[in-house]
Amino acid sequence: MNIAPGRFQRVTVYASSSNALAENYYDAARRLGTVLGQSGLDIVYGGGGVGLMRAMADNALAEGAHVHGVIPEFLNTVEHGHSNLSRLEVVADMRERKHRMLVDSDAVVSLPGGSGTFEEVFEVLTLKRLGDFLGPVILVNTNRYFDRLVDFLQHSVRENFMSEIHLDMWSVVAEPEEVFEAMHAATNWSREARKFAAVRK
Repeated sequence: MNIAPGRFQRVTVYASSSNALAENYYDAARRLGTVLGQSGLDIVYGGGGVGLMRAMADNALAEGAHVHGVIPEFLNTVEHGHSNLSRLEVVADMRERKHRMLVDSDAVVSLPGGSGTFEEVFEVLTLKRLGDFLGPVILVNTNRYFDRLVDFLQHSVRENFMSEIHLDMWSVVAEPEEVFEAMHAATNWSREARKFAAVRK
């Protein structure tokens, strides 16, 4: 059994709704659901019943986890809100969805995804840079999917759009089973982050 560090009680998971991916993406999503479900953490995610979202949620539920989905009403026709969750919260729009997914969350774990997942990841990194979100942000790098994204973020530091210290805002793991170790090892973050949010000479 994988046990989350004691200070973590609720984790937000970002994931794709695509049903057209290579099988190892779904395998990683299922494994993430299993390790999160075994940990005793509450899980909140985008509420979808398809793609990596469903694979993660189904395995977490099978382990007895409380899984809370948040989905805008209009997306029920695209992401097909999962009908067997502990709770499915239907909200007005994407902005409210992203906000609700982070309320009381102690950490974020992102599986691979497209533009919606990128948006979520960049929003939580921005909030962390400003000291408004303080928890670990973990990228599960299946198939080295996030390599180019991490390279781009490092390029932003080299070009002085971010500072070296901002490289500590996220962690990357190759396998879902490494998530808790990364959460435990993540750099402590505080609201003092806003003091170095801007890059100064």
